[in-house]
Amino acid sequence: MNLFYQPLIAEGVLHLDADESRHCVKVLRRQAGDALRITDGKGFFYDAIITQANDRQCAFRIEQQIVAEPPTAFIHIAVSPTKNADRIEWFVEKAVEIGVSRVTLMECEHTERTYLKKDRLEKVAISAMKQSLKATLPVIDGLVSFQTVINQADTQGRFIAYVDQDNPDHLVDMPASSSYLLLIGPEGDFSQTELTQALTAGFHKVSLGRSRLRTETAALVGCHILNLLRA
Repeated sequence: MNLFYQPLIAEGVLHLDADESRHCVKVLRRQAGDALRITDGKGFFYDAIITQANDRQCAFRIEQQIVAEPPTAFIHIAVSPTKNADRIEWFVEKAVEIGVSRVTLMECEHTERTYLKKDRLEKVAISAMKQSLKATLPVIDGLVSFQTVINQADTQGRFIAYVDQDNPDHLVDMPASSSYLLLIGPEGDFSQTELTQALTAGFHKVSLGRSRLRTETAALVGCHILNLLRA
């Protein structure tokens, strides 16, 4: 099944954009009268019929709106951007496939990269949403300071993944809740000051296992674990 994306269906836009139209008509050879499955990225699927197979603006009519099954929990991952942009793009792609509600790029004291193309990450997220047949597009935040992230935290579960010798609680053993925020630091980890600030703000220090993980790997492992927790 191919899933197409049109975020403005609720506003009355009943055609695919240029890129989606080209893929639909030129690559997949869809014609007028063929069925489409479309999502608006806002929790809905739509069964539609092509009315005009134009490779620049493929028009359709809606046959049925379907409410997608909602996620079991709101999962927010705040992660320090990696020096190699490809690695954070890989994380976004895989996290969307597994299930994530929001991704925030977080600037920490040891962050090596302070600029990433947000629009590029959004395109990666859209592609992953379609590939994994999901109906909700995660929010992608541009670079936000560590202090802003912890000050604005409003989830029930709040965790900071931190590597030390104290063997803190493993994330997998944390109680399940309806919403989570997990902080993932840069390759040099969070500073001691940042750890203290997070703990003061109500975050729980957690481990992701015995292995020392790269930033993007740690973020994905944390995302996967949170998806497995059940309230």
